[in-house]
Amino acid sequence: MNIEDKIVLVTGSTDGIGKLTATQLAQAGATVLLHGRDREKCAAVAKEITKRTGSSKLRTYLADFSSLAEVRRMAEEIRNQESRLDILINNAGIGSGKLSNKKRALSKDGHELRFAVNYLAPVLLTQLLLPAVRAAAPARIVNVASIGQKQINLNNVMLDHGYDPFEAYKQSKLALIMYTFELAQQLKADRITVNCVHPGSLLNTKMVRESIPFGFGSPKSGADVLFHLACAAELDQVTGQYFDKKQPAQADIQAYNSDFRRKLWAYTENLIAQ
Repeated sequence: MNIEDKIVLVTGSTDGIGKLTATQLAQAGATVLLHGRDREKCAAVAKEITKRTGSSKLRTYLADFSSLAEVRRMAEEIRNQESRLDILINNAGIGSGKLSNKKRALSKDGHELRFAVNYLAPVLLTQLLLPAVRAAAPARIVNVASIGQKQINLNNVMLDHGYDPFEAYKQSKLALIMYTFELAQQLKADRITVNCVHPGSLLNTKMVRESIPFGFGSPKSGADVLFHLACAAELDQVTGQYFDKKQPAQADIQAYNSDFRRKLWAYTENLIAQ
């Protein structure tokens, strides 16, 4: 796919594979919308990418994904300033943190933090940006998932009982996979593909290093995977698929339970409507 005329949003693009993916997209000629929480860091990353690629087709948007109000504000800014959105890469997220820290953290809205940042925020952002994505059709949505997945108990989604940060992380990623499958079905007639991907295990990124002393895999390999999902011509007609790196794979069996997915979606709609 030629992406020189494409507008691409990469959330969480000030560090790790998000930053490297944004750099690859800029190198390929796309207009890249960077996202981060800190204005100065976003500006510095944009300057660095321009220096490395020669591209000045970069714009920055700010939002703390632990606040749904900030997600709404950012989505409104993008809708007001961008004519369309050809590719949306929902990469922003937080890992399990220090595994020894069993304290249950909450978002600014009072939701379990990992469920809020890794699932509710990208779902809300995507739903609010669908008009811009539809305006670009054929378009793509890529959700960054994980091979680590934990089945969801709708009676304990916020993990009030038996909290563990790694289990919270895995639950949030399975929820995002389920959203991917559900949204893909909804958008099939709109020429918008929706896929999710595990970009690689224990990549040497800031998120991984917060949990263990060092990562093993190359962040560049993870960025290559995201670039492939976003741009590869052979994926033009592929939708509703979970990938392990560049290969189609099977997610947790719960993700294929359409009744459960609908229940999770109803639960989610209630949370993001508040």
